[in-house]
Amino acid sequence: MTHDTIRVLSALGVVAQVLVVMLAALGLLALVGVSTPLRVVRGAIWGYELWLAFVVAAIATGGSLFFSDIAGFVPCELCWYQRICMYPLSILTLLMALANDHRAARYLLPLPVVGAGVSVYHLLVENGVVSQSQACLVSAPGGCATKWINEFGYMTIPTLALTGFALVFAFLLLATFDLGDPEPVS
Repeated sequence: MTHDTIRVLSALGVVAQVLVVMLAALGLLALVGVSTPLRVVRGAIWGYELWLAFVVAAIATGGSLFFSDIAGFVPCELCWYQRICMYPLSILTLLMALANDHRAARYLLPLPVVGAGVSVYHLLVENGVVSQSQACLVSAPGGCATKWINEFGYMTIPTLALTGFALVFAFLLLATFDLGDPEPVS
């Protein structure tokens, strides 16, 4: 069951990565003046951005708890920093979605940005590009370089976290802008 759950979480991560790439491409097209595709997608999810951010953050939170509490993977120091950024997002996006408060979304944007930065650093440590600190070595068996999972040849826990942060950021960013106006919702 544990391996099946890891596979499902990894497959969800791949789907999320596809969404992140699509949203980034649409954002780049809008920056160069081709905004119709982004407006179509924006119109399709209008009013559900906070719910989508909540779903992603809740799955990421549940996944991290599964990895540590059910699969028995000991979270390293960098995993804890990523959790510090993700866990509040699952609660706050739910509260904001329930209240339909899109204005507050802009105040949450730093959490996925910082979390993504930690995830990138964790990936660098995990792949030996950056050597891990002494704190990493004592925080978990094998330190922050331990690859507890490696699905599809690249999907590790920090990769899943980075994907979750990127998708939450995209949904929060979409929630801060009105459909017909490039200015943030006030």
